[in-house]
Amino acid sequence: MINISPRQLEVFVQVALHGSVRIAAERLHLTQPAASMALAEMERQLDAAVFDRERGRLRLNARGRELLPLAQELLERHAEFARRGSEVSDVLAGELRIGASNTVGNYLVGDLLGSFVRTHPQVAIRLRVANTEAIAAGVIDHSLDIGCVEGPVAHPSLEVRPWREDRLLVCASPEHPLARRRGLKPADFVGARWVLREPGSATRATSERVLSQLPPGETVLELDQIEAIKQAVAAGLGIACLPEVAVVDALATGRLKVLKTPFLDLRRTLSLLLHRQKYRGALLDAFLAKM
Repeated sequence: MINISPRQLEVFVQVALHGSVRIAAERLHLTQPAASMALAEMERQLDAAVFDRERGRLRLNARGRELLPLAQELLERHAEFARRGSEVSDVLAGELRIGASNTVGNYLVGDLLGSFVRTHPQVAIRLRVANTEAIAAGVIDHSLDIGCVEGPVAHPSLEVRPWREDRLLVCASPEHPLARRRGLKPADFVGARWVLREPGSATRATSERVLSQLPPGETVLELDQIEAIKQAVAAGLGIACLPEVAVVDALATGRLKVLKTPFLDLRRTLSLLLHRQKYRGALLDAFLAKM
């Protein structure tokens, strides 16, 4: 008879998330030998390995990837059972792993998390900030409970829910020749020098869509941080499509100027990403209720 304990499931999940028994042991306040023994005992009971050992790291194999969401669900249900059976069943605790693309994580984190954190202060939030492609991948492989991203994401495993509207602005240095023109037309952008985000970024995808509607230009820089792009544009190295929320300060101080482009559609929708097969326990339900 298989008798896998919650502790063994906890070790399995933490090793899966971090690729290391040492880090899993630290997160669970165990000694490394104790964590190794728990994982080995679980694999013995299953009569199958759940990890491949590669150059000192543990990576989920096909069986492990299949079992990870089930293990996460069992642990969440176990915690829910204990919470409902206690005298403080209305107090949520635990950990919520949230992914945010760069615009959301760097400029809208208060809007994303503020209400939930104030209402449920005992819940630990683990926030990961990366580009849209990386956040979507994290939700797909169950290393993230939920994601909030800037661009359209299409994957059969993901449910995409609209969160709020956003828009980009075409920005330049105040000394840029285009910043001194009135009544800009698409033809004015011929040969323009553009500073873009890295591939995989939703802002990059929107920028490429914009560039396809304009005369040919030149990409002079690719940067993976919005703040770096703002600095490059302010220094006169090129022009860029930047999130409105990210340039409020630079516009107010005059470091950047918006190029008025009514002929371009720069609107986009910020979205929540959920795995269709993920168990949605009390923590995730409470977070979604605040959105």
